Amino acid sequence: MKTASFDSIAALLYAGSGLSIGPDKTYLLENRLGPVLKKHGLDNLDNLALKLRPATATPTQLEQDVIEAMTTNESFFFRDDKPFAHFRTHALPRLLAARPAAARLRIWSAAASTGQEAYSLAMILAESSASLSGRSCEIIGTDISREALSRAQDGLYTQFEVQRGLPITNLVKYFRKEGIQWRISENLRQMVQFRLLNLLGDLRGVGQCDVVFCRNVLIYFDQPTKTRVLEAIARQMPHDGVLYLGGAETVLGITDAFAAQSGERGVYERTSQVSKRAKPHAAGVA
Repeated sequence: MKTASFDSIAALLYAGSGLSIGPDKTYLLENRLGPVLKKHGLDNLDNLALKLRPATATPTQLEQDVIEAMTTNESFFFRDDKPFAHFRTHALPRLLAARPAAARLRIWSAAASTGQEAYSLAMILAESSASLSGRSCEIIGTDISREALSRAQDGLYTQFEVQRGLPITNLVKYFRKEGIQWRISENLRQMVQFRLLNLLGDLRGVGQCDVVFCRNVLIYFDQPTKTRVLEAIARQMPHDGVLYLGGAETVLGITDAFAAQSGERGVYERTSQVSKRAKPHAAGVA
């Protein structure tokens, strides 16, 4: 692949999704973009690069396919478990106690992929129904990938996917077998709304969220993009909101909008320190 071709594809990915890649990731382009080349009848990445345009607000189907192929990441139920355990035993009880009984609790799974994280949260809420005392709860799952969101909304998973992190008791209780696959229960599906959203875009449509899971996303961004995304998320949260990041991610040195929760890894509390609102990114905004 020519250097100019790599630069064009890398520029599209950065403008459209915040993904920052270097020349050492050429192999990743070759591996992930093969199906895109086939779909659009292109012979190689050089020909693909010739079809790309300068950054615009609305990507073409080809450009959207490139972004989705490079940003769709794997997900599984109760991934790493500790954040879910903390949400169940600490964040949820505290927020319920701090909110009026009529107030709706809103939880956002950012970069929700195929939905396992959002549905894991739905299972926790279902198991906590007694403490909720009829309180209305809403889970919003967002992602940049239409294909991933379609799978999430469908709620149909392979045997391999339900074996990754999902307790057998939850499988029996919340799924039904369909052929060789498993479909999540209608009750849990109704608890989650999935929406197409680019984290570089305008996040105001998500509304205020008490809890945000944005895990294993920032690792793909450069520091200015991390700052921008974190501060945009902070604007959608109340003063006592809770943010969960991946184990390898941090807010330290990136933004003062969140502070680490003492004794916890990857758990952050919203602060009052948020900079003035920046404009949404020009390209790839869903």
